[in-house]
Amino acid sequence: MIDQRRIADTKVMASAISLGCSGIANLYVEVAEEDAAALLSYAWTRGIRYFDAAPHYGRGLAETRLGSFLAGKPRGEFTLSTKVGRVLRPGPALDKADGFISPLPNAVHYDYSGAGIREGFEGSCARLGVERVDIVYVHDIGTLTHGADNARHVTDLLETGFPELERLKSEGRIGAIGLGVNETQVCLDVMARHHLDVILLAGRWTLLDRNAEAELVPLCLERGTSLVLGGIFNSGILATGASDGAHYDYGPAPEDILDKVRGLERVCASFDVPLATAAMQFGLTRPGVASVLIGTGKVSSLTRNLDALEAGFPAALADRLF
Repeated sequence: MIDQRRIADTKVMASAISLGCSGIANLYVEVAEEDAAALLSYAWTRGIRYFDAAPHYGRGLAETRLGSFLAGKPRGEFTLSTKVGRVLRPGPALDKADGFISPLPNAVHYDYSGAGIREGFEGSCARLGVERVDIVYVHDIGTLTHGADNARHVTDLLETGFPELERLKSEGRIGAIGLGVNETQVCLDVMARHHLDVILLAGRWTLLDRNAEAELVPLCLERGTSLVLGGIFNSGILATGASDGAHYDYGPAPEDILDKVRGLERVCASFDVPLATAAMQFGLTRPGVASVLIGTGKVSSLTRNLDALEAGFPAALADRLF
């Protein structure tokens, strides 16, 4: 059984392996309704009890599909996270949006103010079919997403957004508050102004990218802020290896990254361990990490990853790589 880990000093517990639900929202590849349900059911059978969604994923499709599955489960037996910052309102039907095929007919509005966060939270609860959410992440705050407009969004978040999240937490409708981002600087900026229970950090603390180790990880350990690691394969290259067409950080992998990955592959091969297994084990064994997200839309991929984790990992390889 997958072990449970506490989020900071809250009452929220998360399975050490969690399922990221962008895949069941047709990210890059369309996933049939029954196949999404089969994946969620399989994850549950294997002991995964923490599921992460977001309005961004298929413009509400991930939340809708996840909510349908969890409707048959006792509320106290799973941990659920979603995100705020994007508010969904009825919009035109689209064939594709932000990499998601056949998203729900919703338009996206960025709003990190208290009113926007309350509206986004209530919308997520309706799609998920719940009254409370265990973890709510402020999604994609930062210059990587918003550029020069980010300063305005950060001001909204600090002045009225966080107070609204704290009100929801005091009402018992949120268990833990955090950021869901893929850049470290905004985490440091926010933590200088506001306490965070948890950060869902995508791609910045992996076997390949140790960016977070310089400042963010020590600060989280000092403050007692938990980390949930997403993007542990850095957009795929730590799963596929340095193959033709390998992707790193949402685009084709540059040559210096390919060279680095080839070196990691050689070390793993000398122990007869897949690179992807090493990438997962790296995340699971980092201090302060509450959970490692596996994002997939396929039962076969989840099976392969979970089986690999159960096979054990050589301490000598960990010494070489970690």
